[in-house]
Amino acid sequence: MTFSSAPSNDRYTLYGAPGSGATPVHAALTLIGAQVDTVDVSPWEGESERERVSGINPMRQVPALVLPSGEVMTESAAILIWLGDRYPEAGLCPAPNDPLRARYLRWMVYLPAAIYSLYWVRDDPARLTPDPAAQPAMLERSAERIAHCWHLMDTQIDEPAPYLLGEKISMLDLYVTVLSRWTPHRKRFYRVAPRMAQVVRRVDADPRLADFWAERFPFSLDPQVQKD
Repeated sequence: MTFSSAPSNDRYTLYGAPGSGATPVHAALTLIGAQVDTVDVSPWEGESERERVSGINPMRQVPALVLPSGEVMTESAAILIWLGDRYPEAGLCPAPNDPLRARYLRWMVYLPAAIYSLYWVRDDPARLTPDPAAQPAMLERSAERIAHCWHLMDTQIDEPAPYLLGEKISMLDLYVTVLSRWTPHRKRFYRVAPRMAQVVRRVDADPRLADFWAERFPFSLDPQVQKD
């Protein structure tokens, strides 16, 4: 499939960090062909980093995307859905009247609600578990919950053909690919979500994203890692 480039005056500024929730947004913009200026900031690394992004996003979180109009969008799912609708020629989401639209929206909302949100706790366990002795158990339980949510999604999707919504790569594929790379780095994902495992490997290896992955989120495709 050929992706059309965005108009040359469509320039975005993306606040985030390599491998963060800004990554699926950046990957989408790469496929769209838009111009992107990146501001690397990692709010989970401390107060100074949170202060750096507070002027753009009072929630002091990433991603935050400054649109060509100057308006700021936050929340990765919202940004991805908006970009898909903004650039229909890129073919990264079903149109509003497409029968796949309901399925697309369901899983685009499910991912941040059921999985992404747990990383707010995992990034800083003291937020909800002040006792250091209790934090390892919390981390393991949250990892189990993430694996369970992946499994639930995997059992409810159709057999990939070859992507989650059919023949075309979509925002949903990009979102799942990035989130499944987060700790524990697909170790359980491949086991509990075998259908989606096919898809994320395909997106990992997409030549249109090869340079982007190498620069913004290097990831091992070593077969031994995939077996863990």
